Amino acid sequence: MKTEVVLTVAESKRLIAKGVASLDYVQEKMQEGIVVVTSGSTNGYVWEELTGEAIDKRAYISGRTIPAKGAPKWHVDMLDDLVLVNGKSDSSLDRFTCLDKMKPGDVYIKGANALNYTTGTAGIAIGHPTGGTIGGSIGSIIARKFRLLIPVGLEKEVPFDIDMASRIIAEPDDKIGAINALWPVRGDIFTEIEALGTLCDVDAIPVGAGGIAGAEGGMRFLLMGDKSAIQTARDLIASIQGEPQLI
Repeated sequence: MKTEVVLTVAESKRLIAKGVASLDYVQEKMQEGIVVVTSGSTNGYVWEELTGEAIDKRAYISGRTIPAKGAPKWHVDMLDDLVLVNGKSDSSLDRFTCLDKMKPGDVYIKGANALNYTTGTAGIAIGHPTGGTIGGSIGSIIARKFRLLIPVGLEKEVPFDIDMASRIIAEPDDKIGAINALWPVRGDIFTEIEALGTLCDVDAIPVGAGGIAGAEGGMRFLLMGDKSAIQTARDLIASIQGEPQLI
């Protein structure tokens, strides 16, 4: 059976967050272990789905892409890092100090700025001179076998090889203005496709992208599955449609 649905960027973020929160290995570590949710636009939704607590998601954003002109202006107090130990927030830990406490299989959640879905490669924009969040954590993540979970919407898909783009950016050419570095990262890529599969047991195929009137950056999906799964997916999507934009 088939159906077609449209998700705005905000709706996709909510869907992805619900999927992340339902993952078996995330739920396992919510019972016993550590789950780290670093700041980011999608991760603000993950915060809400894991804790059941509504937050001002503008206060949990780090690097961001905003319009060059007419960018939104807001003044909010930034939230401290969310580190969940056995499912409870531990305010004594942050995204870096938690690393010494984590054990193999614990979950480190980090968003991305670019995606090559077919190769499983995410790109993280780096403006900090020592590599920011990923620069301060990736060594421990790899060496100590933490699980790197990368929630990222398909709006971030780019039609150029991220590894190659990273090398081109790193060339010591003359430049005008600031240019962020791009760090290629591999982990558990988790998009709308994985969220719909996890939550509803349907196959999701992207069949259109972009839109107007609030659907800019949105995605159109063809969903396939048995009748019950399709209805579950339609009900879920109906429940998140109307998710307000993060502005």
